[in-house]
Amino acid sequence: MGSIPAGGENRQRSMVLWQVLSGLLLLAMGGIHLYLVLDGVGGLLGVLFVLNAIGGLVLAIAVVAGPRRFLHLSSLLSLVFLAGTLLALVLALTVGLFGITEKIDGQLVPTTLVVEAIGVVVLAVTTALAFRARRSG
Repeated sequence: MGSIPAGGENRQRSMVLWQVLSGLLLLAMGGIHLYLVLDGVGGLLGVLFVLNAIGGLVLAIAVVAGPRRFLHLSSLLSLVFLAGTLLALVLALTVGLFGITEKIDGQLVPTTLVVEAIGVVVLAVTTALAFRARRSG
């Protein structure tokens, strides 16, 4: 009757769930950076944070609403983007990054670490599922 094979509907729902979770975490990460800019972070760091917020929004839209045939690419780009953002924060906390240093008790730093770490894991799963679906479909 339908064109979706047995079990395919559950896999499709599961994929949509991972896409939505990925999009929400990208939006959360971007929202944190935008909030920090609106709360007074300026200079080069402020510019980078605004670009981060824009990137998070664009990638969230791409992962959730982009064409399905490009999901593997949009999720992979999102994973690299979020992992890079997390790496930049870890570097700023440890050795510094472009002269920028951060402290663990800095504004929203613990929250950002948690959101970005969870985001990397969720996007890794989403990316793996997208590549698997592309191979099998």
